Amino acid sequence: MDSTALIPVQYGLDTLYFVLCGALVMWMAAGFAMLESGLVRAKNTAEILTKNIVLYAVASIMYLLIGYYIMYSSPEGGILPSLGFLIGDENAVDVVAAGGEDAPYYSARADFFFQIVFAATAMSVVSGAVAERMKLWAFIAFAVVMTGFIYPIQGFWKWGGGFLDAAGFMDFAGSGIVHMAGATAALAGVLLLGPRKGRYGPNGQVNAIPGANMPLAALGTFILWLGWFGFNGGSQLRVSTLEDANAVAQVFVNTNMAAAGGLIAALITARLLFGKSDLTMILNGALAGLVAITAEPLTPSALQATLIGGVGGVLVVFSILALDKLKLDDPVGAISVHGVVGLWGVLVVPLTNAEASFGAQLLGAASIFAWVFIASLIVWSIIKMVMGLRVSEEEEYEGVDIAECGLEAYPEFTNKK
Repeated sequence: MDSTALIPVQYGLDTLYFVLCGALVMWMAAGFAMLESGLVRAKNTAEILTKNIVLYAVASIMYLLIGYYIMYSSPEGGILPSLGFLIGDENAVDVVAAGGEDAPYYSARADFFFQIVFAATAMSVVSGAVAERMKLWAFIAFAVVMTGFIYPIQGFWKWGGGFLDAAGFMDFAGSGIVHMAGATAALAGVLLLGPRKGRYGPNGQVNAIPGANMPLAALGTFILWLGWFGFNGGSQLRVSTLEDANAVAQVFVNTNMAAAGGLIAALITARLLFGKSDLTMILNGALAGLVAITAEPLTPSALQATLIGGVGGVLVVFSILALDKLKLDDPVGAISVHGVVGLWGVLVVPLTNAEASFGAQLLGAASIFAWVFIASLIVWSIIKMVMGLRVSEEEEYEGVDIAECGLEAYPEFTNKK
């Protein structure tokens, strides 16, 4: 059979796989919304849900207008991106049908859709860390800049063929480019925002502020776990060849095992430290395992993936405790899960991938952190001067649902009439 006769079938299959994986990652937006709404107090639930659904729409529009062009239309090996608009033309049928090494093997629109949901994921990390005290419109303003400029520029450095790609930095699906970048932007915001009222007392006392709905938090974690198969599996980019099909299966297995390893490690660590099986630590342990394996989910064995995730699960518990010691208030543990463990995921790549080097991984991590932190700090500072970042003390006490959204997520529990 003429090999060109298979091209439409392979092109269609790879495009379908890419789109379906993108849809799975889009569903992670629901996971973040449920996780965060479960871990905040009832009086702040409607606002956190608003942030999560709005940021996805903002990311979609900003990535269409400028973000995708910055990330994938800039010079190879470069640092400064090219500025332009919109996403270009779809692949021409005759070019695809002709085949050859340079012929595309999936739709350009499929690629754009898949990349949108990654940009939105990076911004989703920010929403939980600044929860319960940030103004809604300050958050939306930052989302415009983050998804349109800050995220795409550092994404170009690796995935768009920029200088980190030329230097040999490896980040298969975004432990650094997506997760650590989101956590770094969140850290800059938290530093300017300050902790929630009553979170920290004198002499280093940390006061617990329990979330309102643990079933929702657990549901959110399950949704994220499911969506992560699209996140990592889709990053293989195609499934129509024997090699790619085997690779996709390996990525799915390793993604699952890393989550399991992170969960069990966090469970044991919490039990040893607190004498209790802390559900919030368990949930964050699973997510930490997923973040840890994202930089390289293909080359480890299933056991190695479990151990990589397990280290992430231990790290996230100690990181959450350390941030509280520093009075950096992160209601959902996002900076620890996505930042600290994201760094671990980037640095562990050379242990299972012989083509990676610690030097290149360190360069990548340092470059991402420096750019995102400095740019985010500047943007957050401008927003603070223009409109302010934080709601008033009275609004924080009453809950940002009423102050920012004019409604409550659970009115039957608060309406005394």
